[in-house]
Amino acid sequence: MTALTSEQRARHRELAALLQASLVEIKELPDGYDFAFAWNPEIYSFLAEITPLEHACCPFFNIGIWIESGNKRLCWRLTGQEGIKPFIRAEFGKWFEDS
Repeated sequence: MTALTSEQRARHRELAALLQASLVEIKELPDGYDFAFAWNPEIYSFLAEITPLEHACCPFFNIGIWIESGNKRLCWRLTGQEGIKPFIRAEFGKWFEDS
Protein backbone atom coordinates (compact mmCIF):
# COMPACT_ATOMS: atom_id res chain seq x y z
CA MET A 1 0.00 0.00 0.00
CA THR A 2 3.01 2.34 0.25
CA ALA A 3 3.24 2.35 -3.54
CA LEU A 4 0.31 4.80 -3.70
CA THR A 5 -0.16 8.18 -2.06
CA SER A 6 -3.21 8.66 0.13
CA GLU A 7 -4.85 10.60 -2.73
CA GLN A 8 -4.11 7.77 -5.17
CA ARG A 9 -5.50 5.18 -2.74
CA ALA A 10 -8.68 7.24 -2.33
CA ARG A 11 -9.05 7.54 -6.11
CA HIS A 12 -8.40 3.80 -6.51
CA ARG A 13 -11.21 3.04 -4.04
CA GLU A 14 -13.52 5.46 -5.84
CA LEU A 15 -12.77 3.95 -9.26
CA ALA A 16 -13.13 0.41 -7.92
CA ALA A 17 -16.59 1.25 -6.54
CA LEU A 18 -17.67 2.81 -9.84
CA LEU A 19 -16.42 -0.20 -11.78
CA GLN A 20 -17.98 -2.69 -9.38
CA ALA A 21 -21.36 -0.99 -9.88
CA SER A 22 -20.99 -1.42 -13.65
CA LEU A 23 -19.72 -5.00 -13.62
CA VAL A 24 -21.67 -7.36 -15.90
CA GLU A 25 -19.77 -10.63 -15.55
CA ILE A 26 -16.67 -12.24 -14.11
CA LYS A 27 -15.08 -15.04 -16.08
CA GLU A 28 -12.59 -17.30 -14.36
CA LEU A 29 -9.43 -18.07 -16.32
CA PRO A 30 -6.71 -20.62 -15.57
CA ASP A 31 -4.41 -17.81 -14.43
CA GLY A 32 -6.79 -15.06 -13.28
CA TYR A 33 -10.08 -13.38 -14.17
CA ASP A 34 -11.77 -11.34 -16.89
CA PHE A 35 -14.05 -8.60 -15.59
CA ALA A 36 -16.65 -7.61 -18.20
CA PHE A 37 -18.58 -4.37 -18.51
CA ALA A 38 -21.07 -3.10 -21.08
CA TRP A 39 -19.29 -0.90 -23.60
CA ASN A 40 -19.24 2.65 -22.32
CA PRO A 41 -16.52 5.26 -22.97
CA GLU A 42 -16.74 6.44 -19.35
CA ILE A 43 -16.06 2.91 -18.06
CA TYR A 44 -13.13 2.68 -20.45
CA SER A 45 -11.77 5.90 -18.92
CA PHE A 46 -12.17 4.47 -15.42
CA LEU A 47 -10.28 1.32 -16.44
CA ALA A 48 -7.54 3.36 -18.09
CA GLU A 49 -7.17 5.38 -14.88
CA ILE A 50 -7.25 2.48 -12.41
CA THR A 51 -4.86 0.24 -14.38
CA PRO A 52 -1.61 2.13 -13.60
CA LEU A 53 -2.68 2.48 -9.98
CA GLU A 54 -3.34 -1.25 -9.77
CA HIS A 55 -0.02 -1.96 -11.45
CA ALA A 56 1.83 0.31 -8.99
CA CYS A 57 0.55 -1.61 -5.98
CA CYS A 58 0.49 -5.05 -7.66
CA PRO A 59 3.27 -5.09 -10.29
CA PHE A 60 3.02 -8.89 -10.44
CA PHE A 61 -0.38 -8.66 -12.19
CA ASN A 62 -0.64 -8.93 -15.95
CA ILE A 63 -3.33 -6.39 -16.82
CA GLY A 64 -5.21 -5.91 -20.08
CA ILE A 65 -8.09 -3.76 -21.31
CA TRP A 66 -9.95 -4.52 -24.53
CA ILE A 67 -13.27 -4.26 -26.31
CA GLU A 68 -14.82 -7.50 -27.57
CA SER A 69 -15.90 -7.18 -31.18
CA GLY A 70 -19.22 -9.03 -31.36
CA ASN A 71 -21.06 -7.89 -28.28
CA LYS A 72 -19.00 -4.75 -27.68
CA ARG A 73 -18.25 -5.61 -24.10
CA LEU A 74 -15.37 -3.92 -22.37
CA CYS A 75 -13.05 -6.31 -20.56
CA TRP A 76 -10.38 -5.90 -17.90
CA ARG A 77 -8.13 -8.92 -17.45
CA LEU A 78 -6.09 -9.56 -14.33
CA THR A 79 -3.80 -12.57 -14.50
CA GLY A 80 -0.49 -13.69 -13.06
CA GLN A 81 1.60 -16.55 -11.80
CA GLU A 82 0.30 -19.65 -10.06
CA GLY A 83 -1.61 -18.77 -6.90
CA ILE A 84 -2.72 -15.33 -8.11
CA LYS A 85 -6.45 -16.12 -8.20
CA PRO A 86 -6.94 -16.22 -4.40
CA PHE A 87 -5.12 -12.89 -4.18
CA ILE A 88 -7.36 -11.32 -6.84
CA ARG A 89 -10.46 -12.65 -5.08
CA ALA A 90 -9.24 -11.13 -1.81
CA GLU A 91 -8.27 -7.81 -3.41
CA PHE A 92 -11.59 -7.48 -5.30
CA GLY A 93 -13.77 -9.46 -2.90
CA LYS A 94 -16.80 -7.20 -3.17
CA TRP A 95 -16.77 -7.67 -6.95
CA PHE A 96 -17.29 -11.41 -6.50
CA GLU A 97 -20.16 -11.14 -4.00
CA ASP A 98 -22.87 -10.47 -6.60
CA SER A 99 -21.44 -12.51 -9.46
